[in-house]
Parts: sequence; structure tokens; C-alpha cells
Amino acid sequence: MLLHLTTWQEVEEYLQTSPGIILPIGSTEQHGPTGLIGTDAICAEAIARGVGEETKAIVAPTINVGMALHHTAFPGTISLRPSTLIQVIRDYITSLAKVGFTKFYFINGHGGNIATLKAAFSETYAHLEDLQIANAAKVKCHIANWFMCSSVYKLAKELYSEQEGSHATPSEVALTQYIYPEAIKQAPLSPEVASGHRIYSAADFRAHYPDGRMGSNPALATPEHGKQFYQLAVKELSNGYLEFLNTQ
Repeated sequence: MLLHLTTWQEVEEYLQTSPGIILPIGSTEQHGPTGLIGTDAICAEAIARGVGEETKAIVAPTINVGMALHHTAFPGTISLRPSTLIQVIRDYITSLAKVGFTKFYFINGHGGNIATLKAAFSETYAHLEDLQIANAAKVKCHIANWFMCSSVYKLAKELYSEQEGSHATPSEVALTQYIYPEAIKQAPLSPEVASGHRIYSAADFRAHYPDGRMGSNPALATPEHGKQFYQLAVKELSNGYLEFLNTQ
């Protein structure tokens, strides 16, 4: 069930059978010359909905903007500061915990969110205890990065080898091509692509990665590959969600 398409009565009934909810989170940031700016949110949302269907779980509205400050020198990128995202996550969880949700399974599409999400979870646990919310001690949060699923990683390496890279990757571009075939982009790509530079400021990032790619060759992506990545991620994360739901 999609939370935004349910009624409060349906949610109340759902909570009689399950305390779990899936929260897709991504980013709105540049993804090279052929990658959609919404790639990270698009991928997380599609996979989360697939997992929700498989596990009969409620899926919350997608958090489309994440921590992408290092991409803000590229037009179209929107970012929250880490401190802002922490407060957003805390408020999301607090709202849901007050009515009985205790298992929060974040399906994440953006590597830049990981550290901030972990910090947000620590802040939230303390916040819920300070508020003395019922069942605060039972609240547990988990990050599931679809692109780090073992089956997804294995297929990406088989298909693209070292040309998978680490940003604007053919695997994530392929997934968006499968989800939105009408929005497939074409653009010339230099055979030489930067990689290996540390991430600092937005200006420094663009200077070292001028077309936005990090060691990747998204020209290798196809919608057929995207379908494979989708199916593998949904299967692996459905199992992961059910295991998380049963943790004490």
C-alpha cells in the first residue's frame, strides 16, 4: 500500500498486523550528460514500491531531496544540508512512531545520504526517549542501499566491469531507462572519464569531474539491464525487509 493513497482508518487497521513501513529516499542531483537528475529518487521509489507489493508493507512518500552539496555546482541539483536532513528524518520518524510504527526500513538510492541517515537515526532514538513516546525503545531504523545489494553489485560487475564507476553509473541509468523509457537521454561521452579524486567542495568536485561522471560509462546501459537490476533488488530487499521486521 502507498501511504498517500490510503486513509487513516486503513493505516490504523494495518498497524494491528504490522509495525513496519518502507521509506524510499534518494536525491535530486546531476548524473552526468545522460543521467536523469532524479535518478536516485526514481530508483529508490520504484524498488520500494516493488518491495511493498512483495511484502504487503506500507510505502511512505519518497524523500526526493537528500544530501548532495558536492553536486551543487551543476545546474538542477537541489540539496539539503546534513543538519537539515537529520531534522527531516527525525520528524518523519517521530510522526509515525507516535501512532505505533516501530520498524523503519529506508530504501536508499544515494550514497551521499548514508552517513547523514545514520546520524539521523541516533538523533531520533534519543529524541523519542526524551519525548517519552510509548514504545520508543522498540523503534529501529535500517538503511538498505539498493545499489549495494550483493546480487545487483555482481550483475553490474559482470555487465560493465570497471566501467560501472561510482556515480552516473550504467546500472542506475539502466534502471531509470526501464522505469521511464520515454525519458532516455543521448549525449556524446568522452572515452576518458575522471575517477579517484576525493570529494570536497562543490566547486572542487566539478573541477575534477567536469561532466559529472565518476569513472562510469553510462552508454553501456539498456532498459533490459534495468529490468534485471530491478528484479534482483526487489527480491533481495524484500527478504531483507522481512528479516528486519522480525528482529527483536
